[in-house]
Amino acid sequence: MGTVAAIGEQVRVGGLSLVGVTVHAAEDPEEVRRAWQVLPGGSTLVILTPAAAKALGAVALESVRPLVVVMPP
Repeated sequence: MGTVAAIGEQVRVGGLSLVGVTVHAAEDPEEVRRAWQVLPGGSTLVILTPAAAKALGAVALESVRPLVVVMPP
């Protein structure tokens, strides 16, 4: 079974660690892109904040693996 990861602002993704999500706090677009590059190969689901999704653009949103979802604003 794969892992679930979240990328985005700490205030939005921090609490997800309480349920076992690997959290990559990223406060600016450069940190978001860096976090995306270091995702473990076994990640099956990535949760993005709206700001993180904007920073990654089509690269993430068109991804088949891992499955990517964007939090509501």
